[in-house]
Amino acid sequence: MNLDRLLEIIDHQLTDNQDRPLNPTQVMILRGIWQYKTYNQMAMEADYSPGYFTTVVAPELYQRLSKLIGQRVTKKNCRLLLESYATNPKTKPLSLEQDIANTPNVNQNATPCYPSGSVPLDSPFYLKRRSIEEQVNREIKKPGALIRIKAPKEMGKTSLLLRILDYANQQGYHTVSLNLEQADQAILSDLNHFLRWLCANISRQLRRKPMLDEYWDEDMGSKISSTLYLQDYILDSIDAPLVLALDEVNQIFEHPQVARDFLPLLRSWYEEAKKLPVWQKLRLIVIHSTEIYVPLQLNQSPFNVGLPIQLEDFNLAEVQQLAQHYGLNWKDDAQGKQLMSIVGGHPALVSLALYHLSRQEITMSQLLETAPTAMGIYAHHLQRHWATLEKQPELA
Repeated sequence: MNLDRLLEIIDHQLTDNQDRPLNPTQVMILRGIWQYKTYNQMAMEADYSPGYFTTVVAPELYQRLSKLIGQRVTKKNCRLLLESYATNPKTKPLSLEQDIANTPNVNQNATPCYPSGSVPLDSPFYLKRRSIEEQVNREIKKPGALIRIKAPKEMGKTSLLLRILDYANQQGYHTVSLNLEQADQAILSDLNHFLRWLCANISRQLRRKPMLDEYWDEDMGSKISSTLYLQDYILDSIDAPLVLALDEVNQIFEHPQVARDFLPLLRSWYEEAKKLPVWQKLRLIVIHSTEIYVPLQLNQSPFNVGLPIQLEDFNLAEVQQLAQHYGLNWKDDAQGKQLMSIVGGHPALVSLALYHLSRQEITMSQLLETAPTAMGIYAHHLQRHWATLEKQPELA
């Protein structure tokens, strides 16, 4: 079916369901899928950061389409499901929520993907941290809010961020998500280049033409220039709050000279909201890993203000609940306790074990025996820590 005709049908059905039509970036993703493009290719052609497509636009798009047609939509099956749905949209199956609720075993409704990176918005294999999510959602609605999320690697920071941004989008807020891992080292090592990179990416994600040269003044310096750019060009021109999420901020810690200037700058933007109403539109989310091996001047940084969120390990009840999501019918707590005896409640390590166990690729006894070895499912995790110990032997 012609994509333009398909888009008309989808928008019509969304409107009938009292939902808004697809936005331009969501349509851009669908066109890219029809042309068999990668997210990187789509982002480069549209002058967006690839991370914005993969962590913000695509997950929201698939969630909306899944809800519309009543089946879990992914990049891989998107075209097939939508073309099938478009031929007879009025006979769609149960909604996704009803389908999961009426299915005794979640695994019958969704095949688990290999756990890697953030968990998509529509994934039944995400374990909600209800108290944290409710607390953050309340905070993000406050003028000039600052939320700082910290945890070790692979604890679910970016997965939580996806859900915060999704909530902000539902409130009608503007959202910008930047992952500092995507910035070149040459950019991270120079404050002026980094602040221009930051402002340019904010503009692109808001679909505004970057006007850096009009606001940059060497005599005033890059910190004042970037502040005026955000205040006068970005914040002053929008009619809704802007949620600016900075993920992997620990990348900047490896460049102490830049960190000493940038971290106090973030704090100054937070403090501006107490003086100037225009800065109350800015809601900052700062995410970093706790595996930081460089000293920080906390009194000059944003890490002692705002709402602190620290992600903890899963408890036994949560491990049992996630096991059910993976279709594992454990009769008692014994297997959950066995798994936690070697990995605790580490979300990524627990999910990886449940994935392999659910596929019957390994038994619990085999997992326990091989887990601490180079032949086990945690080899990559152990190698990463071993490399850190080799670089920082005093940590041993």
